Amino acid sequence: MTWASRLKLLAGLVVVLAVVAGCTIVFTQRQNAVQSATAAIEAETLTVGAVYPGTVVDQLVQPGDTVAAGDPIVVVRSAQLVRDLEEEVITAGELDGVDVDAGTYRIVATVDGTVDTVDTPVGDFITGGGTAATIARAGSLTVAAQFVLSPRDYGRVATGAAVDLLLPDDDTIAGHVSKIEVETVDGQAKATVTVASDALTAGAGSALLQPGTPVRATLQLADDGPLAGAGDALRDFLRRLGL
Repeated sequence: MTWASRLKLLAGLVVVLAVVAGCTIVFTQRQNAVQSATAAIEAETLTVGAVYPGTVVDQLVQPGDTVAAGDPIVVVRSAQLVRDLEEEVITAGELDGVDVDAGTYRIVATVDGTVDTVDTPVGDFITGGGTAATIARAGSLTVAAQFVLSPRDYGRVATGAAVDLLLPDDDTIAGHVSKIEVETVDGQAKATVTVASDALTAGAGSALLQPGTPVRATLQLADDGPLAGAGDALRDFLRRLGL
């Protein structure tokens, strides 16, 4: 074999090794991120309850309205309130918005936020302690994303890991993992990941950044190095052989 042929053979081997190395790196990089099966924006919700039972006679907010702590939600007419006022069990100043003559009081928001639901519209009877409305607390928007992962990939999920959130308008915002919950089904880890993002808090009130908005979450897995994918494949192959 001439030196020219040897050089050509060597060059060919170098090219093949470079291609294999490049493909290995690309394969590994593809395993460094996983997309959610489902994901949606959610918020911490709190209920607003009645102190006295009675009939709702006025509804002062609608779902989607922004409220501050102390803002009235509904007005309730209560016979029990009237009796307690007459017997001086309670004074008018101990409840919000008491109208002694009408026998009514107001149920008010306990936190700043957005009205999620009004559970007792005008004409409905509400029991003592019953829920009048639910409020999504301001500044509490997060994303709940579900991922189906292999046990190995689940081991590469870490609190604080970066997550890209794709909104319905194709805008992408950055977030990070704040909480991880997992359930194993048929050997797969079904992980529910809570994603926090400063952009969600800053954009609260936007038509898109509302509880229930669907998003697509891309979770960055821990990087185990450029040869991790090939190493995992080799270990899996050896396990199949019983080695």
